[in-house]
Amino acid sequence: MNKKLVGFGGLALLCTNVIAQQVVQNDSMSVQQLDEVVVSDSRFNLKRENSGKTVIKISAEELERNQGRSVAEIINTKSGLEVNGSRSYAGQNISVYARGGNNRQVLVIIDGIQVSDPSNVSAEYDLRLLNTSQIESIEIIKGASSTLYGNSAATAVINITTKKADKDGLALDVLSSMGTNQPENDQNYNISDFSNTVTITAKEGGLSVLASGGHQYTDGLSAAVGEEADDFSRIDGNVKIGYRFSNKFDVTASAFYNKLNTEYDNGFPIEDADFYYKGEQSRFGLAGTFFYKNGEIHANTAFNQINREFVSNYPSAYDSESLVLDVYNKYTFNGNIYSIVGVNYVDGKTLFDEEKNADNLDPYANVVYVSDFGLNLNVGARLNNHSEYGSNLIYNINPSYRIGINEGYFKMMGSYATSYIAPNLSQLYGPYGANPDLDPEEDTTIEGGIEVKFSDWLRLSGIYYNRKEEGRIDYVTIDPQTFESQYRNIEEDVNLSGVEIELQAKPLKNMDVTANYTLTEAEEDLALRIPKNKINATVGYTFRNKTYASIMYQNVSSRTDTDFLTYSTVDLEPFSLVDLYLKHEVCDQFSFFISVSNIFNEEYVEILNYTTKGRNVRIGMNLKL
Repeated sequence: MNKKLVGFGGLALLCTNVIAQQVVQNDSMSVQQLDEVVVSDSRFNLKRENSGKTVIKISAEELERNQGRSVAEIINTKSGLEVNGSRSYAGQNISVYARGGNNRQVLVIIDGIQVSDPSNVSAEYDLRLLNTSQIESIEIIKGASSTLYGNSAATAVINITTKKADKDGLALDVLSSMGTNQPENDQNYNISDFSNTVTITAKEGGLSVLASGGHQYTDGLSAAVGEEADDFSRIDGNVKIGYRFSNKFDVTASAFYNKLNTEYDNGFPIEDADFYYKGEQSRFGLAGTFFYKNGEIHANTAFNQINREFVSNYPSAYDSESLVLDVYNKYTFNGNIYSIVGVNYVDGKTLFDEEKNADNLDPYANVVYVSDFGLNLNVGARLNNHSEYGSNLIYNINPSYRIGINEGYFKMMGSYATSYIAPNLSQLYGPYGANPDLDPEEDTTIEGGIEVKFSDWLRLSGIYYNRKEEGRIDYVTIDPQTFESQYRNIEEDVNLSGVEIELQAKPLKNMDVTANYTLTEAEEDLALRIPKNKINATVGYTFRNKTYASIMYQNVSSRTDTDFLTYSTVDLEPFSLVDLYLKHEVCDQFSFFISVSNIFNEEYVEILNYTTKGRNVRIGMNLKL
C-alpha cells in the first residue's frame, strides 16, 4: 500500500505544473486543421489549396495518435498504397506497392537525403529500420516525381523528417510499450513485444542538440506457417547537432545508426528453419542553409554504409556504400513565383566479386506560379546523367485552378509527368543474371481530379491516374534448355490506372473522421499481392481535451500470389480488420495508451504460407520532462 501511495504521490507532483498552467495550456489532443501547409511537391511551404497534388500529410499529432505502430503500418492506411508484410511477423520483408507498382519505384527521403541500398535487387530502403517515435512528420507524394527527387521517384515519394531540438532548454522524452505478438489460432496473450525509445534535446541560443536511442524486441510468431517462433530485434540511434551562426546561415550535422537482427524460415520448401539475417546501416549527414533576400541556398550531403548478411543453406553477404549530394537555390519572385535550380549527385558502390559502382549527376529546375486569380502552375525538368547508360530528360507539368467557396475552395488539378528508375548495381553487375547494357525504366503518369474544402469541417478529393511503364527491367529466361536467365528491359509496355478518393471531416467539435478508397487496375493482370480495391477509415474522438479514442477499419479485396511448390497462381481471400486505440493524458508530462489490433481476430493471408497477426494488445506510456 505504501508503494502505491508513493507512486501516486510522485505522479501528483509530476502533474502539479499542468494544474498551475491550466489556463494557458495547449491542447495536444485537439483535432488537426484541414488547412495544411505542404512541402514535398514544390519544396516550398505552400498552402494545400495552392498545390496541384493531393499530398498526404502525416503530422506529428497523427504519429502520436499511432504510438506503438510501425511506420509501415501507418503508411499502409493511406490511399494508393499497399505495404505488404506490415501485417506479418516483425522480421517480414516490407514491400511498398504504390499505384500498382513495385518497391524500386518508390523513393524514401530522410531529412532531404535519398536513401537506398545499392546492393539490394530492388535498391529500396528497409522500412523496418525506422523508429516511429523518432519521426516528426511524413509527407507522401504519389505519381511521377523524378523532376525534384530523381531516381526511383516513379509511383511515390515518402518524405520523412526526423525530430530535432525545437524548444529552449533541456528536455527528455521516454516512450515505452509492450504487447502480445500472436497469430489468430494461438491467442495465448503472452507479452512478447517490447519497445523503448529515449530522446534528449537541448537548445540554447543558436545551438541545438538531439540524441535519441531505441530498441525493439519481438518474439512469438513464426515467419512461415509453423511451430517455431522467430525473433526480431532492432537497435537504432541518432544524433543531431545544429548551429545557427546568424540570421543568414545555419548548419546541421547528423549521424544515424540502425542494426536489425531477425530469424527467418526456409522458403523452398516452406518449413521452420534456423536461418537468420543481420543488417547494419550507418549514415552521416551535413546540411547547411544560407538565407538571403527572397532566397535560400541549401546544401545537403550524406554518406551511407550498409552491411547485410544472410545465414541459411545458401549464405550470402553484401557491403555497400553511397554518397549523396543535393545543392539547390530557392528564390521567390514577386511573392508568387517560387523557383528551384539545383544539382543532385548520387554515387553507389557494392562489393560483389570485386567492387562495382555507378553514379548519377542530375541538374534540375522547377518553378511554381501561384496567381491571385486562382491559377497555379508547377513545371520542371531534370537531365539525368548516368555513368553507364548515358542521359535522358524527364519533366513535369502540373496545373491547378482554385475557386473560393466561402471559407473554403474548389480546386481542379491535372498533371503530366515522367520519371526514371535506373538499373541498380545488382542488376548491372551482381552474381545472378547481370546485364551491364540495361537502360533505365521510364514511367509516365497522367492524372486529373478535384479537391473541395468546405470551411473547417470537410475536405474531399478524388484523383484518376493512368500510368505507363516503358522498358521495365525483369529477370527473364534466355535459354529454355539450361534455364539461364538475365535481367533485360522488356519490350512490352505496362499500363495501369486507378482512382483515389480521400475524405477528412470534423462533423463534431471533438470528432475527426478520415477515410480513403483506392481502385487499382491493370491492362493485363495486377502484380502479385496488390488488391484491386482497398478501403481505410478512422473515426477519432477527444473526451474533455485529455482522452483520445479511435476505431480504425481496413478492407482489402482479393489478390493473387504464387505457390512456389507448384508454381501455380493462388487467389487470396479478401479480409477486413478493425483496430481500437485509446490515449489518455494524465498531465502535460505523462500519458499512456492502449491499442487492440484485429479485435475480431479475423483469419486471413497476407503472404501465402506465411504467418499473419491475429488479435493483439499493446500498452505503453510516454513521459516528457
